[in-house]
Amino acid sequence: MKITFLGGGNMATALIGGLVKQGFDATGVQVVELSAEGREKLATQFGVRAVDALDDTAMACDVLVLAVKPQQLRAAVAPFAGRLGAQVVVSIAAGLRLADIGRWLGGYRTLVRAMPNTPALIGAGVTGLYADASVSAEGRAAAEQVLAAVGSTVWVPDEAQIDAVTAVSGSGPAYVFHFIECLEAAGTALGFDAATARKLALDTVLGAAKLAAGSDEPPSVLRERVTSKGGTTEAALKSFAADGLPAIIARAVAAAEARGRELGEQLGRD
Repeated sequence: MKITFLGGGNMATALIGGLVKQGFDATGVQVVELSAEGREKLATQFGVRAVDALDDTAMACDVLVLAVKPQQLRAAVAPFAGRLGAQVVVSIAAGLRLADIGRWLGGYRTLVRAMPNTPALIGAGVTGLYADASVSAEGRAAAEQVLAAVGSTVWVPDEAQIDAVTAVSGSGPAYVFHFIECLEAAGTALGFDAATARKLALDTVLGAAKLAAGSDEPPSVLRERVTSKGGTTEAALKSFAADGLPAIIARAVAAAEARGRELGEQLGRD
C-alpha cells in the first residue's frame, strides 16, 4: 500500500510515525508539505518522500490522507479534482462533510471521514471513522490501517455521528485535562505544593483510567467500590450530584456536538 499525506503537521507526523513503528515501509509514504522545514524534518526522521507540491509520483497512491486545517482544505484539494482514480481519500479535517469534500474533488465519492484525537500523538488515540457507501471493504480496511497506527478505531454507521465522536473523544482530552487542572488546584488549596498536587492529580487520573481500561466491569461499579457509606468519597460524590455534574457534562458535550455541525455548515458553503 502506498500512502500520500496532504499536509505534514502534528497529526500526519503521528500517523507516519505510528505506521513506521509498526513496520510499514517508509518508502511507500509521501507527504505534500509547503514548509521546507517540515519537509526536511519528515524526510530525516522517517525517510519518507516529502515534496512541496502535488506531482505524478504523489498521485500514485492507494490512500490519500487529507491532513490540512479545515479552513485550508478546499484550496488544498483543488489540484486533485478530476485526477483521482481508485484512491481511498481519508479526511481528518474536523467538521468538513464528505459531500463538500467530494464536491471540491469534482464529484469523487471514495471517501472516508476520520476524527482522531490528540493522544494519537503518543500512540494512545481513538479515532471515529465513517465511510461513504461507495468505499469497498478493502478501502475501509486500508483507511483503518492508517488510523489504527496511532490507537484504537470505532466505525459509525451515520456521518452525523462523527460530530458526536468529535464531542466525546475528539474534544474529550481537553475535558480530562481540565479535570486534572481542577483537581490539582484543589490540592494546592488544601496546602500541597504545586509539584505534589500535580503528581497526586495526574497519577490518580492515569491510574483510574488504566484500572477502568483493564476491567470488564462498568465505571459505575468501579466507582461504587471506592465509595464507602458515610465516607469521604461519598461526601465528594454527593457534592458533585448537588452541583449537577452529570448534567453539566451532558450539556458541554451537546454544545461541542452542535458546534461541530455548525462548523460543517460554515466550512462547506460555496
